[in-house]
Amino acid sequence: MKPVLLSCLFLISLSGPVLGEDASPIPRQAALIETISVSGLGKISLTPDRVTFTVGVQTVAPTVENAVNQNNAKVAQVIAALKNSKATDEEIRTSNFSISPQQEYKEGQAPRVVGFQVSNDITVTRDTVGDAGKLLQAAIGAGVNQASGLNFTVSDQTRGRDEALKKAFEDARAKASVLAQAAQRNLGRAISITEGIAPQAPPQPMLARNMSVMEAKVSDVPISQGTEELNFTVSVIFELQ
Repeated sequence: MKPVLLSCLFLISLSGPVLGEDASPIPRQAALIETISVSGLGKISLTPDRVTFTVGVQTVAPTVENAVNQNNAKVAQVIAALKNSKATDEEIRTSNFSISPQQEYKEGQAPRVVGFQVSNDITVTRDTVGDAGKLLQAAIGAGVNQASGLNFTVSDQTRGRDEALKKAFEDARAKASVLAQAAQRNLGRAISITEGIAPQAPPQPMLARNMSVMEAKVSDVPISQGTEELNFTVSVIFELQ
Protein backbone atom coordinates (compact mmCIF):
# COMPACT_ATOMS: atom_id res chain seq x y z
CA MET A 1 0.00 0.00 0.00
CA LYS A 2 2.81 2.42 0.70
CA PRO A 3 4.17 2.40 -2.87
CA VAL A 4 0.68 3.05 -4.27
CA LEU A 5 0.19 6.05 -2.02
CA LEU A 6 3.50 7.55 -3.13
CA SER A 7 2.52 7.13 -6.81
CA CYS A 8 -0.78 8.92 -6.30
CA LEU A 9 0.90 11.86 -4.64
CA PHE A 10 3.30 12.14 -7.52
CA LEU A 11 0.49 12.22 -10.05
CA ILE A 12 -1.38 14.84 -8.07
CA SER A 13 1.68 17.11 -7.98
CA LEU A 14 1.87 17.00 -11.77
CA SER A 15 -1.80 17.81 -12.31
CA GLY A 16 -1.87 21.05 -10.31
CA PRO A 17 0.40 24.01 -9.43
CA VAL A 18 2.72 23.82 -6.48
CA LEU A 19 1.54 26.02 -3.64
CA GLY A 20 2.91 29.56 -3.92
CA GLU A 21 3.77 29.40 -7.66
CA ASP A 22 2.11 31.41 -10.43
CA ALA A 23 -0.83 29.48 -11.75
CA SER A 24 -1.14 31.41 -15.01
CA PRO A 25 -0.47 29.41 -18.19
CA ILE A 26 2.72 30.02 -20.19
CA PRO A 27 1.79 32.32 -23.13
CA ARG A 28 2.32 31.10 -26.63
CA GLN A 29 4.92 32.89 -28.78
CA ALA A 30 3.29 35.69 -30.83
CA ALA A 31 2.86 34.86 -34.49
CA LEU A 32 5.34 36.64 -36.79
CA ILE A 33 3.64 39.24 -39.02
CA GLU A 34 5.13 39.70 -42.46
CA THR A 35 4.97 43.25 -43.77
CA ILE A 36 5.88 45.42 -46.72
CA SER A 37 6.98 49.07 -46.40
CA VAL A 38 6.36 51.63 -49.16
CA SER A 39 6.15 55.38 -49.59
CA GLY A 40 3.58 57.42 -51.49
CA LEU A 41 3.55 60.90 -53.00
CA GLY A 42 0.58 63.23 -53.29
CA LYS A 43 0.73 66.44 -55.33
CA ILE A 44 -1.64 69.37 -55.50
CA SER A 45 -1.45 72.65 -57.42
CA LEU A 46 -2.62 75.85 -55.74
CA THR A 47 -2.85 79.44 -56.88
CA PRO A 48 -0.34 81.57 -54.91
CA ASP A 49 -1.81 84.28 -52.72
CA ARG A 50 1.40 86.05 -51.64
CA VAL A 51 3.99 87.95 -53.66
CA THR A 52 7.48 88.97 -52.55
CA PHE A 53 10.00 91.03 -54.48
CA THR A 54 13.20 92.90 -53.71
CA VAL A 55 14.26 96.18 -55.28
CA GLY A 56 17.36 98.19 -54.57
CA VAL A 57 19.06 101.52 -54.98
CA GLN A 58 22.76 101.67 -55.72
CA THR A 59 24.71 104.93 -55.66
CA VAL A 60 28.37 105.78 -56.17
CA ALA A 61 30.12 108.95 -54.98
CA PRO A 62 33.68 110.10 -54.21
CA THR A 63 33.07 110.05 -50.44
CA VAL A 64 31.12 107.78 -48.12
CA GLU A 65 29.01 110.70 -46.88
CA ASN A 66 27.92 111.72 -50.37
CA ALA A 67 27.18 108.13 -51.40
CA VAL A 68 25.07 107.51 -48.29
CA ASN A 69 23.21 110.81 -48.53
CA GLN A 70 22.35 110.27 -52.20
CA ASN A 71 21.25 106.71 -51.46
CA ASN A 72 19.12 107.76 -48.50
CA ALA A 73 17.28 110.35 -50.58
CA LYS A 74 16.49 107.90 -53.37
CA VAL A 75 15.41 105.13 -50.97
CA ALA A 76 13.10 107.57 -49.21
CA GLN A 77 11.49 108.33 -52.56
CA VAL A 78 11.04 104.62 -53.29
CA ILE A 79 9.42 103.95 -49.91
CA ALA A 80 7.11 106.95 -50.33
CA ALA A 81 6.08 105.70 -53.77
CA LEU A 82 5.36 102.22 -52.42
CA LYS A 83 3.22 103.65 -49.64
CA ASN A 84 1.36 105.83 -52.12
CA SER A 85 0.55 102.57 -53.92
CA LYS A 86 -1.04 101.22 -50.72
CA ALA A 87 1.93 99.24 -49.36
CA THR A 88 2.02 99.33 -45.54
CA ASP A 89 4.93 99.65 -43.13
CA GLU A 90 4.53 95.96 -42.26
CA GLU A 91 4.94 95.01 -45.91
CA ILE A 92 8.14 97.01 -46.48
CA ARG A 93 11.45 96.08 -44.87
CA THR A 94 15.12 96.78 -45.44
CA SER A 95 16.75 93.49 -46.43
CA ASN A 96 20.31 94.63 -47.14
CA PHE A 97 22.54 97.67 -46.67
CA SER A 98 26.18 97.74 -47.72
CA ILE A 99 29.06 100.16 -48.34
CA SER A 100 32.02 99.10 -50.45
CA PRO A 101 35.04 101.06 -51.71
CA GLN A 102 35.58 101.46 -55.44
CA GLN A 103 39.23 100.93 -56.28
CA GLU A 104 41.31 101.77 -59.29
CA TYR A 105 44.00 99.31 -60.31
CA LYS A 106 47.09 100.28 -62.33
CA GLU A 107 49.99 98.07 -63.18
CA GLY A 108 52.86 98.45 -60.78
CA GLN A 109 50.84 100.56 -58.34
CA ALA A 110 48.87 99.80 -55.20
CA PRO A 111 45.08 99.94 -55.57
CA ARG A 112 43.67 103.43 -55.05
CA VAL A 113 40.22 104.18 -53.61
CA VAL A 114 38.36 106.43 -56.04
CA GLY A 115 34.89 106.32 -54.55
CA PHE A 116 32.34 104.42 -52.53
CA GLN A 117 29.30 102.40 -53.52
CA VAL A 118 26.26 102.23 -51.26
CA SER A 119 23.50 99.65 -51.79
CA ASN A 120 20.18 99.54 -50.01
CA ASP A 121 17.67 96.77 -50.78
CA ILE A 122 13.99 96.82 -49.90
CA THR A 123 11.85 93.68 -49.79
CA VAL A 124 8.12 94.02 -50.25
CA THR A 125 5.68 91.30 -49.21
CA ARG A 126 2.04 91.59 -50.23
CA ASP A 127 -0.88 89.20 -49.76
CA THR A 128 -2.66 90.64 -52.79
CA VAL A 129 -0.73 89.23 -55.73
CA GLY A 130 -2.64 91.40 -58.20
CA ASP A 131 -0.84 94.45 -56.81
CA ALA A 132 2.63 93.17 -57.75
CA GLY A 133 2.83 94.95 -61.11
CA LYS A 134 1.59 98.23 -59.68
CA LEU A 135 4.06 98.15 -56.79
CA LEU A 136 6.97 97.29 -59.06
CA GLN A 137 6.02 100.12 -61.38
CA ALA A 138 5.92 102.53 -58.44
CA ALA A 139 9.36 101.44 -57.20
CA ILE A 140 10.96 101.64 -60.65
CA GLY A 141 9.42 105.02 -61.30
CA ALA A 142 10.81 106.28 -57.99
CA GLY A 143 14.38 105.44 -58.94
CA VAL A 144 15.33 101.84 -58.10
CA ASN A 145 18.08 100.50 -60.33
CA GLN A 146 18.26 96.89 -59.17
CA ALA A 147 15.79 94.03 -58.78
CA SER A 148 16.82 90.72 -57.25
CA GLY A 149 13.73 88.59 -56.84
CA LEU A 150 10.07 88.07 -57.62
CA ASN A 151 8.41 85.13 -55.88
CA PHE A 152 4.82 83.93 -55.69
CA THR A 153 4.02 81.60 -52.80
CA VAL A 154 1.11 79.99 -50.98
CA SER A 155 0.94 81.63 -47.55
CA ASP A 156 -0.97 78.75 -45.90
CA GLN A 157 0.87 75.51 -46.62
CA THR A 158 -2.01 73.49 -45.15
CA ARG A 159 -4.28 74.44 -48.04
CA GLY A 160 -5.05 71.26 -49.94
CA ARG A 161 -3.09 69.14 -47.44
CA ASP A 162 -5.92 66.70 -46.72
CA GLU A 163 -6.50 65.96 -50.38
CA ALA A 164 -2.78 65.58 -51.07
CA LEU A 165 -2.29 63.21 -48.12
CA LYS A 166 -5.13 61.02 -49.39
CA LYS A 167 -3.46 60.92 -52.79
CA ALA A 168 -0.17 60.00 -51.14
CA PHE A 169 -1.77 57.11 -49.27
CA GLU A 170 -3.46 55.79 -52.40
CA ASP A 171 -0.14 56.01 -54.22
CA ALA A 172 1.49 53.96 -51.44
CA ARG A 173 -1.30 51.36 -51.52
CA ALA A 174 -0.99 51.02 -55.31
CA LYS A 175 2.75 50.40 -55.04
CA ALA A 176 2.26 47.88 -52.25
CA SER A 177 -0.41 46.03 -54.24
CA VAL A 178 1.93 45.64 -57.21
CA LEU A 179 4.73 44.31 -55.02
CA ALA A 180 2.40 41.93 -53.16
CA GLN A 181 1.11 40.50 -56.43
CA ALA A 182 4.67 40.07 -57.67
CA ALA A 183 5.42 38.06 -54.53
CA GLN A 184 2.18 36.05 -55.00
CA ARG A 185 0.79 37.39 -51.75
CA ASN A 186 -2.31 39.33 -50.72
CA LEU A 187 -2.15 42.84 -49.33
CA GLY A 188 -3.57 43.24 -45.86
CA ARG A 189 -4.35 46.18 -43.62
CA ALA A 190 -2.14 49.20 -43.07
CA ILE A 191 -0.53 48.79 -39.67
CA SER A 192 1.66 51.94 -39.66
CA ILE A 193 1.38 55.31 -41.41
CA THR A 194 3.98 58.06 -41.11
CA GLU A 195 3.76 61.46 -42.76
CA GLY A 196 6.97 62.58 -44.42
CA ILE A 197 8.27 65.79 -45.91
CA ALA A 198 8.57 66.05 -49.67
CA PRO A 199 10.90 68.59 -51.26
CA GLN A 200 8.96 71.53 -52.65
CA ALA A 201 9.76 73.10 -55.97
CA PRO A 202 11.73 76.30 -55.30
CA PRO A 203 10.09 79.59 -56.32
CA GLN A 204 11.14 80.91 -59.69
CA PRO A 205 12.96 84.21 -59.02
CA MET A 206 13.07 87.15 -61.35
CA LEU A 207 16.66 87.45 -62.57
CA ALA A 208 18.69 90.34 -61.21
CA ARG A 209 19.08 93.10 -63.71
CA ASN A 210 20.26 96.67 -63.86
CA MET A 211 17.45 99.20 -64.27
CA SER A 212 19.52 102.36 -64.32
CA VAL A 213 18.50 103.16 -67.90
CA MET A 214 14.73 103.59 -67.77
CA GLU A 215 12.21 106.22 -68.60
CA ALA A 216 10.80 108.28 -65.77
CA LYS A 217 7.32 107.05 -66.67
CA VAL A 218 6.88 103.30 -66.88
CA SER A 219 3.77 101.21 -67.28
CA ASP A 220 2.68 98.52 -64.83
CA VAL A 221 5.03 95.56 -65.02
CA PRO A 222 3.12 92.59 -66.51
CA ILE A 223 2.92 89.83 -63.89
CA SER A 224 1.59 86.28 -64.00
CA GLN A 225 1.70 84.28 -60.77
CA GLY A 226 0.86 80.86 -62.25
CA THR A 227 0.41 78.02 -59.77
CA GLU A 228 2.51 76.45 -57.03
CA GLU A 229 2.78 72.70 -56.61
CA LEU A 230 2.79 71.31 -53.07
CA ASN A 231 4.02 67.77 -52.39
CA PHE A 232 3.19 65.52 -49.45
CA THR A 233 4.55 62.05 -48.71
CA VAL A 234 3.55 59.18 -46.45
CA SER A 235 5.38 56.00 -45.48
CA VAL A 236 3.04 53.05 -44.94
CA ILE A 237 3.66 49.53 -43.61
CA PHE A 238 1.12 47.01 -44.91
CA GLU A 239 0.53 43.49 -43.67
CA LEU A 240 1.19 40.67 -46.12
CA GLN A 241 -1.21 37.73 -46.14
